[in-house]
Amino acid sequence: MEKRWHILPGNEAKIQLLHEALKVNKTLCKILVQRGYDTFEKAKHFFRPQLTDLYSPWLMKDMDKAVERIITAINQQEKILVFGDYDVDGTTSVASMYQFLRNIFHNVDYYIPHRYKEGYGISKMGIDYAKENGFTLIISLDCGIKSTNLISYAKEIGIDFIVCDHHLPDAQLPPAMAILNPKQADCAYPYKELCGCGVGFKLMQALSERLQLPDENYLRYIDLVATAIAADIVPMTGENRILAFYGLKKVNENPCAGINALMKLAGVQKEMHITNLVFIIAPRVNAAGRMDDAKKAVQLFIEQDENKALEFAALLHSDNSDRKEADSSITEEALAIIEKDKDFPHRKTTVVFQEHWHKGVVGIVASRLIEKHYRPTVVLTKSGDYVAGSARSVAGFNLYEAIYACKDYLLGYGGHFAAAGMTLLPENVDAFSQAFEKAVSQQIDPRLLIPEIIIDTAIDFTELNTAFYNILCQMEPFGPENMRPTFVAKRVSDTGFSRIVKEQHIRFSVKQKNIHFTGIGFNMAHKFPLLQNNTPLDIVFTLDMNEWNNERTLQLKVIDIKTSD
Repeated sequence: MEKRWHILPGNEAKIQLLHEALKVNKTLCKILVQRGYDTFEKAKHFFRPQLTDLYSPWLMKDMDKAVERIITAINQQEKILVFGDYDVDGTTSVASMYQFLRNIFHNVDYYIPHRYKEGYGISKMGIDYAKENGFTLIISLDCGIKSTNLISYAKEIGIDFIVCDHHLPDAQLPPAMAILNPKQADCAYPYKELCGCGVGFKLMQALSERLQLPDENYLRYIDLVATAIAADIVPMTGENRILAFYGLKKVNENPCAGINALMKLAGVQKEMHITNLVFIIAPRVNAAGRMDDAKKAVQLFIEQDENKALEFAALLHSDNSDRKEADSSITEEALAIIEKDKDFPHRKTTVVFQEHWHKGVVGIVASRLIEKHYRPTVVLTKSGDYVAGSARSVAGFNLYEAIYACKDYLLGYGGHFAAAGMTLLPENVDAFSQAFEKAVSQQIDPRLLIPEIIIDTAIDFTELNTAFYNILCQMEPFGPENMRPTFVAKRVSDTGFSRIVKEQHIRFSVKQKNIHFTGIGFNMAHKFPLLQNNTPLDIVFTLDMNEWNNERTLQLKVIDIKTSD
């Protein structure tokens, strides 16, 4: 699949000023300026994140109301229920808040809705459970901002809600006692991009201050916060960067028993990075909710005994193995259906449906299909008497608007710019598929159907050395709005020693101005003829450190190549 290359521009005047202030490589200064760190002070805060730079939790709208309501509940011996979603952000939020409250008050329990029996977010079943068991206060985490009717119902039956959420609010807010969400229009909190667990963290911080507890009472859960930040793909800027930085430090030095158990089962030997939380910890936690019941993820995170934590981790590990098997087999089936469809090459969308596919992995399968066929994708399966599915978008296209245009064929739908879910009647699948194709065809810019590689800057091999790489490492943790820098080196040639490995990948050996580098390009074997043409190439890559036989050498992690102009 061919890709578009987009090299980001730079402000030369600002780059020069920062270069003079920092006295570091000018290319690095260009990347810092592009990311908004264009002064010495901003760069200093970026490279040296401090917990003291976290904002006061009291700046968040309704924080005083939330704290007072919880303290009233404690003083009056009310029962508090901590309620959260079934994904990583929800389960880490619940695990940290539940443990924090249990350390100061005994009348606390938690509730995670079942993905298939109750659906996403606040559920009537959960509220009824609270009523039957005498809970008078529910603290919802990573959900609740859109649950106006259900929170009204809770209020009618004598249950108060404190909503901690980070999703975009509707015009009408639920009638909760307090709503903590920086994205509220009238919330003055300076940082708007916290995840659900991050909002819960700020509530624990405020409670600690009001009750004059040591900072350790909430900071001990910072490894769970970092896991949520990584998994929820929120911007790696501001407070998220600080929390992720110190959360990773805890993961590597003194993780909770649950994270430690997952690392052991995954065979982690080296230092953990954000990518490890995304690809090792998060899938195992999410698998619990996808394949079975996410409650066991909370049980894992709150477990203090290492042996018991290993038992819970083994359950999640097993769920993840089942998830991978389902994901793999369904992706294979879906690709086979696509290949048999003669009209598919002319379409701008992918819609596939099989009754027997596992509902818990259709979103993952949609993402896999986009890797192969880059277009807005919907994967549908049978769910009881209905058809349910997940949609995923290509970068830059508003999927939600396209789904909205097809609403006449749907029983229900929800989502955002990049992802959505829907339910419909089986007899409407074909009509929906045609309507979705029509909507996307009318709305999408054709260029968006060609994947784009964002390149930070062009660079010469002469600049690549260990000192340069060490500063790159100090830019971690990487994530949205602070991605691992991507470079392009122009007019590079093959040394004659590049080769295909394992039939799919290329082991690169290239040179520019007589400076040699080796590299690896995964799933790039189809590009190997370009290396054999003996013509200059432009090569897009990130910089990596290869460790072999106790030797460390810089290598290129190649993303794409093309013939130089």
